Amino acid sequence: MSDTRLNSIIRAFEAGKPAFAAFAKLDKQTAMDMSDAPYDGIVFEMEHNPYDVSALGDALQYMLNRKQIAEGGLAPRVTPIARIPANGAEMNQAFAKQVLDRGCYGVVWPHVATVAQAYNAVAACRYARPKGAPLYEPKGLRGDGPATAARYWGLDLQQYYAKADVWPLAPHGEILVGLMCESPEAIDNLDDILANVPGIGFILIGEGDLSQALGHPRQYEHPEVLDAMRRIVATCHKHKVVVGNPHVTAKNHKRLMDEGYRFLMAAPQRSYGVVSLAREAAGGSAAAATGGASNSTSY
Repeated sequence: MSDTRLNSIIRAFEAGKPAFAAFAKLDKQTAMDMSDAPYDGIVFEMEHNPYDVSALGDALQYMLNRKQIAEGGLAPRVTPIARIPANGAEMNQAFAKQVLDRGCYGVVWPHVATVAQAYNAVAACRYARPKGAPLYEPKGLRGDGPATAARYWGLDLQQYYAKADVWPLAPHGEILVGLMCESPEAIDNLDDILANVPGIGFILIGEGDLSQALGHPRQYEHPEVLDAMRRIVATCHKHKVVVGNPHVTAKNHKRLMDEGYRFLMAAPQRSYGVVSLAREAAGGSAAAATGGASNSTSY
């Protein structure tokens, strides 16, 4: 079995580089488009969009590129992971099991606010093993049904088992567990979470919900919101855990990287640049080509 790293997001983290990603809809055309996009990974969005594992399975298949596989091997150019609908407090392992069994390389859990919720999130992404085995905790809760995922990864079952563990707890693991920190309670508990729960791949700040809880809805530049985000970043840096931001733009990307964010999510952009230029040359306005509105899509 090759030791090649399959998860491109983990590969970036191990190299000390930021990983770039975006949320994606569950449809075939988006999957094909995103498979050639300049991202390390994409996050299929099923928290606020419909939860549909059948559509997820289709989208994953449409991300496959036979030419890329022939030239570059089994590692996907853009690594697919999924955000599930269940909040951390729901302790719902079934959603994680299903998206991993389809072939996703990681799970993003919304609204994780306590040590118990974080432990459950990591445990839900791990298979059971004998008590006393190396890396036993967090005790695996994932049910055994790997055939589809192993086929998608291009491995036999035993090869898949060897790689289907959470990074960085298992250095060889290819599964990322991302926890969203998006409430004052989560910030207050984050130090304990990172000190006591191994296997967390990254913390993703949920600016929207955090700003709501602080009384400043979507005012991402409000001093109180920025201060709360700084607390999250500082705590992640203390424990050497990657911290991510879901609202990276052309205006703030340099600041965010300077502040130490290493999982950078931007809204996927549709460019109509040629149409805009042609319309300007014909005497129209560039705004008319885009309806005067942004063509970014946010999830």
